[in-house]
Amino acid sequence: QVQLVESGGGLVQAGGSLRLSCAASGISFSIYGVGWYRQTPGKQRDLVARITSGGSTDYADSVKGRFTISKDNAANTLYLQMNNLKPEDTAVYYCNAEWEFVVLGIPKKSTFWGQGTQVTVSS
Repeated sequence: QVQLVESGGGLVQAGGSLRLSCAASGISFSIYGVGWYRQTPGKQRDLVARITSGGSTDYADSVKGRFTISKDNAANTLYLQMNNLKPEDTAVYYCNAEWEFVVLGIPKKSTFWGQGTQVTVSS
């Protein structure tokens, strides 16, 4: 059974920092691409940052230079270091793991989500 368990969310003042963690079981980060998404009420879930199985990273423009994604393949743990937080960063942050593969010529995708962790940034 696959589980993604986020931790590290909380309340912080603008300009502060938080570090989110996502501990995974049942999958391997050496195969799955992993990332962080965030969602506010009434809006879609948006990509914050992701890292491929090979270690390449990608960030939303709004967090470039402030957030850093990293992972520990041996521990199957994903991190998001968030610095210089802004009130607009307030959201529920979700850990995501995804693996695209082909079976008999048909593309397939295996996707898993964590339960989310609330990040609130006060002004």
